[in-house]
Amino acid sequence: MFKRLKYGMIGGGEGSFIGPVHRMAAEMDGMAVLACGAFNSEPERSVQSGLHLGLPKNRIYPDYVTMIREENNLPPEERMDFVSIVTPNYLHYEPAKLALENGFHVICDKPLTTTYEDAVTLGHLVKEKGLLFGLTHTYTGYPMVKKARQLVRSGSLGKIHKVMVTYLQGWLTSYPEGRGQKQAVWRTNPAYTGKTSTMGDIGTHAENLISYVTGLKIREISAQMNTLIKPRKMDDDGSVILRYEQNVSGAILVSQVATGEENNVTLRIYGDKGGLEWNQEEPNSLIIRWTDKPMEIYRTGSGITEQNAANRLPSGHPEGFIEAFANVYKNFEQAVLDRKQGIINPAETYDFPTVSDGIQGMKFLDKVVESSNSREKWIPF
Repeated sequence: MFKRLKYGMIGGGEGSFIGPVHRMAAEMDGMAVLACGAFNSEPERSVQSGLHLGLPKNRIYPDYVTMIREENNLPPEERMDFVSIVTPNYLHYEPAKLALENGFHVICDKPLTTTYEDAVTLGHLVKEKGLLFGLTHTYTGYPMVKKARQLVRSGSLGKIHKVMVTYLQGWLTSYPEGRGQKQAVWRTNPAYTGKTSTMGDIGTHAENLISYVTGLKIREISAQMNTLIKPRKMDDDGSVILRYEQNVSGAILVSQVATGEENNVTLRIYGDKGGLEWNQEEPNSLIIRWTDKPMEIYRTGSGITEQNAANRLPSGHPEGFIEAFANVYKNFEQAVLDRKQGIINPAETYDFPTVSDGIQGMKFLDKVVESSNSREKWIPF
């Protein structure tokens, strides 16, 4: 008889933007149910959030240390099966490390940590403990992104020569941290977000999107980070030029001060037989331009059989951000379910971003900072 997985959440209490998104995604396919949590750094607010979510008081914890240790002391049939970490960046590493040390699988918001060294440490722990680690790079969950990946990796576009991602938002244009806006305050404070602000927040998504779809490895990098709105101290805009293996040219342009933009993520890939374009604000369409035949538009759910596992509704019924997020969770949860049944496959079998993607993301951020501060035009990756 199928039993749903039980998961615990660290962070994501009342007032959180991303916590409810994770909970909807984790439970959308009926594979997991929230069993416990430490939802806020203030114990009273954690209890209030947990009660609001319908949890029994004995499974609402004042902090993540207590939660992980108490859950580990429960009988196997009662304790949580995995931990979901949805805190600000600076609170990813320690909870993830403690959860892994206590034998729990982990799924975590991105970026993985605030330093490359901490990311590598988590990678070693995952390997040492034989556990699963998922990272919620949401855009990999969209059906049309998966179709783009299939087209590129099958060779349908020919030899790839150019890859580009632009990720444009405008929400930091008005200096919201000056008004005490919570999301802006921690994202623009190096004590909470790490070495970068905008590059860490959305630049890692851009790099991961190229990596997921193409599988290409970066060889060299040239980057510039900008702070365009004063008195902000951290980057709110930037551009990266990349040289990939196989002589592929790459470019990433990100900004959170692109006035009027909402969440404009656009992926473009060009080969010698054709090119593709996908935009997150119109996620159910994938445009293909060929050298020798008319342009084509693929639509989510319309006869694209290899993507059926990523679709929940018939064609013409729009799916979006939450469903893409849920695809990441669904694949991660399937891996956890298989482990519970003694089926041990490599994490890559299940098509969700792993700790390796998180390590790559932190290396990317380190190199972006290094390049932006360097007088050299190119630095090796």
